[in-house]
Amino acid sequence: MAENKAVKAGSLSEAKPAFVLIGRFQRVHGVKGEITLRLLDSVYLRLRPGRKLYLGEERKPVVVSGVRPKNELLLIRLQGINAREDAAELTNLDVYSKTAELPKLSPDEFYPHELIGLQVWDETKLLGVLEEVLKTGANDVYLVRKTDGRELLLPAIPDVILEIDLDQARMCVHLLEGLDE
Repeated sequence: MAENKAVKAGSLSEAKPAFVLIGRFQRVHGVKGEITLRLLDSVYLRLRPGRKLYLGEERKPVVVSGVRPKNELLLIRLQGINAREDAAELTNLDVYSKTAELPKLSPDEFYPHELIGLQVWDETKLLGVLEEVLKTGANDVYLVRKTDGRELLLPAIPDVILEIDLDQARMCVHLLEGLDE
């Protein structure tokens, strides 16, 4: 469900994608128009009433009127959606946010789209470019396209990811034994 059609946000060009995929509507809940939303990343949990979301490939704007957790999902109510039948029409739609409307994060947190395109360096040389953030459960894994074309998988843990500098479009890493084999 990851979307890589957008401009690489971490590249040295100042371009950012206009929209970022944050999740997908799953199934209707109850009879009053609630629908479950599966988020791509927990960093998007900051959804609040009044927030705009954009639905489907057409990016149809909607406004969140209610949010509550349900296990690993969120139950979402949208303005103007007050019946089960209306919510059912949203099933399996991708849900986007404008990147400019995403809430600010703390200095040590990053949205996945901000990392795509970063140059990845070890202590001495350029290893490659971060192409994808994989969600594995325990921790994220960064897929890096090495300068020789091979893939390198880096666990997003403090022992490996030493520094992320979005201004310089650079990530510094420490390759633990066995990571680059």
